[in-house]
Amino acid sequence: MNIVEANKEHIFIIKLLSDQIWPHTFKDILSPDQISYMMEMMYSQSSLEDQMSKGHHYLLANEDGEYLGYVSYELNYKNSDTTKIHKIYVLPSTQGKGVGRFFIDSVADIAKANGNKVLSLNVNRFNKAIDFYKRIGFEVAGSENIDIGDGFLMEDFIMNKKLK
Repeated sequence: MNIVEANKEHIFIIKLLSDQIWPHTFKDILSPDQISYMMEMMYSQSSLEDQMSKGHHYLLANEDGEYLGYVSYELNYKNSDTTKIHKIYVLPSTQGKGVGRFFIDSVADIAKANGNKVLSLNVNRFNKAIDFYKRIGFEVAGSENIDIGDGFLMEDFIMNKKLK
């Protein structure tokens, strides 16, 4: 498995992956309307371009020519020594096969090389990935409800992992 640093030419791959991953991941957590709203909000061409222009780095996992998932992170989040993982998703068929850990380890290495001491992420409070994050050293640091418009909320835990 290798990492590809995504740029604007890879946006269509991120979009293809999100179209396969998001409905599967959130079908039992969010309404179809909220899934559609959030996909447009976060994964439209213009939204992804905007994220990249604001310092969100995307990495893609590739194995034998197949893309398996993506992670988005931001170094020095809000001028701190924290790297914020904005998104981390892998294809349902590859979950449990080490891709998520590969992403976390890759981002942790980049964060440490840039002097960051903490990884932080938000995860929906009903997402089964919480157990994965706890297994690899993340701890719940708080929770928040984020109004994303159109009457929808993101109901998240904030999870942090200290880097060694």
